[in-house]
This record gives sequence, structure tokens and C-alpha cells, in this order.
Amino acid sequence: MSYILALDQGTTSSRAILFDRDGAIKGVAQREFRQIFPQPGWVEHDPLEIWTSQAGVAVEVLAGAGLRARDVAAIGITNQRETTVVWDRKTGQPIANAIVWQDRRTADTCDRLRTEGAEPLFRERTGLVLDAYFSGTKLAWILDNVPGARARAEAGELAFGTIDSWLLWKLTDGRLHITDGTNASRTLLFNIHTLQWDDELLRALRVPRGVLPAVRNSSEVYGEVTTALGLESVKLAGIAGDQQAALFGQMCTSPGMTKNTYGTGCFMLQNTGTKAPASQHKLLTTVAWMRNGVTEYALEGSVFIGGAVVQWLRDGLGIIRASGEVEALARSVPDNGDVYLVPAFAGLGAPHWDQYARGAIVGLTRGATAAHIARAALESIAFQSADLLDAMQADAGVRLPELRVDGGAARNDFMMQFQSDLIGVPVVRPQITETTALGAAYMAGLAVGFWKSGEEIANQWRTDRRFEPAMPAARVRELRGRWTEALERAKGWQKT
Repeated sequence: MSYILALDQGTTSSRAILFDRDGAIKGVAQREFRQIFPQPGWVEHDPLEIWTSQAGVAVEVLAGAGLRARDVAAIGITNQRETTVVWDRKTGQPIANAIVWQDRRTADTCDRLRTEGAEPLFRERTGLVLDAYFSGTKLAWILDNVPGARARAEAGELAFGTIDSWLLWKLTDGRLHITDGTNASRTLLFNIHTLQWDDELLRALRVPRGVLPAVRNSSEVYGEVTTALGLESVKLAGIAGDQQAALFGQMCTSPGMTKNTYGTGCFMLQNTGTKAPASQHKLLTTVAWMRNGVTEYALEGSVFIGGAVVQWLRDGLGIIRASGEVEALARSVPDNGDVYLVPAFAGLGAPHWDQYARGAIVGLTRGATAAHIARAALESIAFQSADLLDAMQADAGVRLPELRVDGGAARNDFMMQFQSDLIGVPVVRPQITETTALGAAYMAGLAVGFWKSGEEIANQWRTDRRFEPAMPAARVRELRGRWTEALERAKGWQKT
């Protein structure tokens, strides 16, 4: 058994990646699936499409590498967090489409709870802000809006889960209904201090306890695959939400170490050790992982639309045919031409938390071209991440020595250099940028003894490139000032 299989279920695609003992990639398979937009501000996925795409790439990656189940020591799962699925316990069929983390339909519910004075309770117990981003209000919406769902839930007929729970249920024919602390801590229902589902929070959102999964460690053997995928009897041994998995895959295992993942969204996490500090600058406190009886925490800043803005350039505007074309198009102009794109398609996350912001392009003139818009789109990802780092450094009270980066967009040299210029600290890209999948693989591998210790895997981390800040400080101030002006024009748009 020479490999660990990571199932990386993301917002726009499902991937399966095989890692060997050196943490090197043996094989990759990937499939995109539909993004469903029933009305403005709503985003859904078909849970069965997620399952079939994930099962398909698991089979495909083994076949492509010429391997069988006996070659795989364990499976680790990492997933898009907060996306909410409710299904029938007997049939295993979803009762509705999954409500995706980007979906804003429960913004009014969050406003009502805030008006009722509930936010301090949620903030103190969950480390989160009251926002439509998280799973709890999405679950409540399904129970209230799918005919008969609430009565069935209270009768014990329905199961709720984030995507990790849904995949584990399907992989085990319903034998496992579990999640881990990283995913549970993103629901608005889990007390991150007691590490239990919280009855008072459940009452506030009118969620029956019986729909909830059991909460397990991020690294332990949960069971074995029983579904006929050619993976029968392979151990299921790791779960981590995508951003916590990336933090572990980047080996940010000491307090203060920080990473930023450039995926569909951008997510910056800083390890805070065994302490769960309350942010003073609108960041989130979240479970980093639960291992060997120890819970570690992280501060997190979330950007809702990061790499997804490039997908929008491709699918929405049609100014590129493939995502890989965007860097060359952006480089074809010397600067952004004073054009700024605020990709608040799903509102603004940290540190702004504006549920009603919407996307905006400002500064357009007759001289503006597709290249300026492409450049503004890439720059918007770095601007949003710089805002996060400012908040994180203010919370920590110290200047970070470096920022470790990963995710698909981290391979874009133009953007990584621009990011370093904006934040004024080195940006360090590892040789393996698939750190989300790698973190899940490490969790699973440690649980079954494939790797013996954290020190062993820490020694596998290697730098690919280090980007040093080079832009004059005055130019950085000018650019960030204009970005802030553009942000103000996008805020609160839906209410006006």
C-alpha cells in the first residue's frame, strides 16, 4: 500500500489526487460540474452530480496510474465548506439541491437574528459572524421551504451534512453519518470551546439535533469504503475542510504561521495554536484541526470571489477562452488604466462583511479594453487578500515574516508578484501547490501510520519560488487607496 488517495471536492470541480510517501503527486483526475443559479444571489449544486463526479475521478485516477484498491493505504477527504445538503436517511436521496456557501438567500434571516440581539451569542460560541455564508441558516431554510421537510427532520427521517458528510455517507452506503471539527465549526451550530453541538444555537435556528452528524477527529480511521467503486475496504481516515487542510498541507503547524489559498475564493488562515482568540478586526475564529486529542485553532479571513472572477471572465464575459489565458492578457497592458473590478458577486466577506454588496467595474473610459478588465480582475484578488492580511496583522499585533500561498491561481506569477508588492512581505509558493489535497492526504496517512509523525511530513515541504516586494511604497498607497474607493461604490448595492 504505497499511496494515499485524496478526494478534493471543490466548488466548481471534484478532483482525486494520489500521493506517494514523499508527498509527491502520482496521479490527478478532475471533473467540473454544473453551477446552478436559480435567481440572483442564489447558488446551488446537485448533490448527486457532486457524488458521481467525485466517485468518477476516484476510479479514473487509479486506472490512470495502473493501481488497484490494495495499493491505497487510506483515503482523506477535503471539501468546499458550508455548502449544505439534506437527504433522506432511508433512500440516500437529497430532498433538494445543495445550497452553496456563496449563496445569499438567508441574508434576511441573519439580519433578523442580529436585530434580535443574537449575534454576540453566535460570535462567542462559534467564532463566526452572523452571515448567510455559513451552513446553519441554509439548513433552516431547507427545513422551512421544502414541503414536509421540517416534520420529517423532527421525526428523524432526514440527515444534514456538509459535503464531507455527504461523501462519507455515499462511500459507506449510509453506515457513516459523521463530520470533523473543521467542518462543524463552520455551521453556526457548533461550540468551538466545548467542541459540541450547542442546544441554544440549535434552538435559535430551529434545527432538530437528530439531523446532525457525529463530530470526529480530523485524523482517525472512521471506517472503510463499501460502495462498489473498486475502492472496497480502503480505510477512510482523514477529513478536513479545504482551508484547514491547506493550512496543514502548507505545514503551518506553529502559532503565527499563515497561508493564503487562491481557489474559487481566497482564504487566509493563521495558526493560533490551542488558543481560540476572538478577532478584533472582523476575522473568524475556527477549528484548525482535531488530532490526537488536541484541538488547534486558526484565525481566518474569507474572500468569497477569488479565482472565480477568472471563471466569470471566461464564462460570463467571454473575453478569454480558457482560464490559463488571463495572465498573458493582463500583462499585455502596462497597468490597469485606473480600472478597478470589485468581484462582490456574492457580497463581501472579511473584513467588510457586507451581504448586500454586489460586483462593480469602475473607472471605465473609451480607452479601456478587455486587457484592462482582465488585469483589474487579477488585481482584485490580490487587493482583497491584502485587506485580509491588514486585519490579521492588526489582530496579531506583529508583522508577518512571510505569506505561504497555494491553490490554482497561486501559479500565476504576475498575481503573486503583485500580491507581494501590495502587502510588503515575501510571498512563498511551495513546489506542490495542491496543498488542500495534500493536507487531507497527510491527515489520512498519519491516522494509518503511512507517515509516522508531523516532523516527517514537515521535511517534505519545499519552496518553488519566493516573490519579494518591489513596488515603491507611494505607488502601493495610491493603488490601495483607489481600490478602497472602488469598494465603497460596490457596498450595499442590493439595498439601494
